[in-house]
Amino acid sequence: MSGMRTIRVTGKGQMKLRPDTTIITIILDGLYPEYSGALRHSAQDTECLRGILSDLGFERSELKTLSFKVDAEYEGYNEEGSYKQRFLGYKFLHHMKVEFEADNDRLGRILYALAHCPVNPKWKLCYTVKDQEQAKNELLGRAVSDAGKKAVILAQAAGVELKEIQSIDYSWGEIDFEVRPMSREMLTEDERDNLLAPLCASYDMDIEPDDIVISDTVTMIWGIR
Repeated sequence: MSGMRTIRVTGKGQMKLRPDTTIITIILDGLYPEYSGALRHSAQDTECLRGILSDLGFERSELKTLSFKVDAEYEGYNEEGSYKQRFLGYKFLHHMKVEFEADNDRLGRILYALAHCPVNPKWKLCYTVKDQEQAKNELLGRAVSDAGKKAVILAQAAGVELKEIQSIDYSWGEIDFEVRPMSREMLTEDERDNLLAPLCASYDMDIEPDDIVISDTVTMIWGIR
């Protein structure tokens, strides 16, 4: 493009998406004196969780592992002005997820089961959209269209004529398709006590997740004359 007159424009695409899929991220952990004990209890706790979700209509394979690790755990302490560490044991940390079509009734049954689960898991709730690829494609189309409209306006204002597109630069960055309304850690002690009160086999969930707002940009260069 050496010597060629050009105009460079960045277009932005933005969309609001209605969430249609619920994701519950579940965390199991435990500290044990021996490495083998941490592995054994992790397997037992995970099997317990699979059984509970199976009773709620999930296939056992629908509980997906996101990450798993076992690390030696230490704590620091001060002895006569000297900082030292003592070995506490081996801690396992197992992150999993289960997802399903957005349904407050089913969500209430699942959260009730998790609250009364003997392995006492931590959990986080989020919503997303199932067809993310279609949304990405539409978003990109909107960004290109926005860049074209801006280019026309700028060319007219500058008294020049647009020629062929010389280049299109797209970042291919990650887009966050999730909205996160709550987690077990976000509950107060009173709310946790209420969750743990076995009043029924389900909680009456009245959650209407906010729209997921996504945006992306594309930079285009036109020749001008």
